[in-house]
Amino acid sequence: MFSAAHSEAPSAVRVELSAIFVSLELSRSKWLVTTLSPGMGEKLSKFVLPGGDVAGLLARFVELQRKAQARIGRQFPLVVIQKAGLDGFWIHRVLDDEGIESYIVDPASIAVSRRKRRVKTDRIDGEMLIRPLLAYADARCRAIHA
Repeated sequence: MFSAAHSEAPSAVRVELSAIFVSLELSRSKWLVTTLSPGMGEKLSKFVLPGGDVAGLLARFVELQRKAQARIGRQFPLVVIQKAGLDGFWIHRVLDDEGIESYIVDPASIAVSRRKRRVKTDRIDGEMLIRPLLAYADARCRAIHA
C-alpha cells in the first residue's frame, strides 16, 4: 500500500500563481500528484496516493487550499490536468462534479525534446503536464485583461 509522500527535491518554476495547479499521473496501482501552489517558493511538490483513492485526492486538495490560504491570506481555486487514458475521463467527471477546473490532454500532444532520447518517468511527466497548464492559464488571463 502506498502512503502520501513528498518529493525530496522539488523542481523550481518561475511564475505568479492565481491558482493551485495540479497534474495527475494515473495508473492502476498509484496516482502521482504534482502540485504548484502560491507561496511555495515556486517549487513543485509531489505526493503519491493509492490508485483509485478519490477520497484521498479530494482531501489532499482541501489541504493544499488550506495551506495556500494560510500562507497568502486568500482562497485559491484548483486547476487540474491529466492525460486521457485509464482513469483520465472518470476523474475529470468527479473533479467537475466537485467544482474543480479540470483538463484532459492527449499524451501525444505534450511537447518533448526529440534531440535526445529522454527517460520516461511519471515524475518527469507530472512536471511536463504542469507547463502547458500554466501556459494556458497565462494566455487565458491575458485574454481576459486585454
